[in-house]
Amino acid sequence: MKVAVVGYPNAGKSTLVNRLAGGREAVTHADPGVTRDRKEIDTEWNGTAITLIDTGGVDMAAEDSLSRAVQHQAREAIADADAILHVVDARAGLGPGDAEVAALLRAAPQPVIVVANKMDNPADTHLAAELNKLGLGVPAQVSASHGLGTGDLLDRVTELAQSGEIAEDTGELPRIAILGRPNVGKSSLLNALLGSERTIVSDVAGTTRDSIDTRVELDGREALLVDTAGIRRRSKVGGSIDYYAQLRAERAAERADVAILVCDASEGVTSEDLRIGELAMSAGCATLVTLNKWDIVEVDLDDAKARIERRLRLRPPVITLSALRGRNLQKVLPKALEL
Repeated sequence: MKVAVVGYPNAGKSTLVNRLAGGREAVTHADPGVTRDRKEIDTEWNGTAITLIDTGGVDMAAEDSLSRAVQHQAREAIADADAILHVVDARAGLGPGDAEVAALLRAAPQPVIVVANKMDNPADTHLAAELNKLGLGVPAQVSASHGLGTGDLLDRVTELAQSGEIAEDTGELPRIAILGRPNVGKSSLLNALLGSERTIVSDVAGTTRDSIDTRVELDGREALLVDTAGIRRRSKVGGSIDYYAQLRAERAAERADVAILVCDASEGVTSEDLRIGELAMSAGCATLVTLNKWDIVEVDLDDAKARIERRLRLRPPVITLSALRGRNLQKVLPKALEL
């Protein structure tokens, strides 16, 4: 499991990561902002493999280029993680910067554990109690520099994996990502393929906030279907929740073996559809293009294929279908597994 370690500058994140990893892997220093890039460190606790993602101090109020770069790296780490540790300097007290980081994390879909760090005197429980105001649950009390409470913290982290709050390891199953613009029918297609309401289907663009994985079996062969949030250009993404959904959709494309690109046939093949197809192909995905809602439009299929082939040079196969009516659904998974 991957665990992102984030917090306001100089909260003791790198010291905590070093302590949890059993060695001095990340640079530590008393000056704020020493860690600027994220760094992954592997460790293990009671049989659970953990990858700690150490990040720079996040100051949401800072607008200089370096601070913005650190913010971006932290967001990337959050999007890539299964769980998050929000480290706060309990001795310094709760500050506006800590509250701003907490607001950022509340928009993330992963479980968050608040870490009350620098609790060198276990009797100072009132310092940790103040962190309940962040609204992210009961803080874990630790002193990273003295190694106090770190075992209990690791117990809480591994309990997340055991409780099912973190997705199970799917090993080497082929991953099939369902990609497309918002509201083109990705979730409807997944539900039709599975024969159940696995994800919420709505006419409101952007309903799917996170990548959702579902095992499927076809002729004795298992695969993992990944439904994703609609992918937009970054400049059109608004709000923290949409931002994380966008990042995790892009991560799903990067990790997939096959991408099913869903287009809305009623709108034709748009330049944004083709951009997403290029994203999938550049990530190394074999790609299948599906033209959904084919039952309600009359579109020249040859013209649509020509437009796809002009932009996507590897000439992906194209299937017309209707997720709502069930037309040609039986062709989708066999073709995807064939690629």
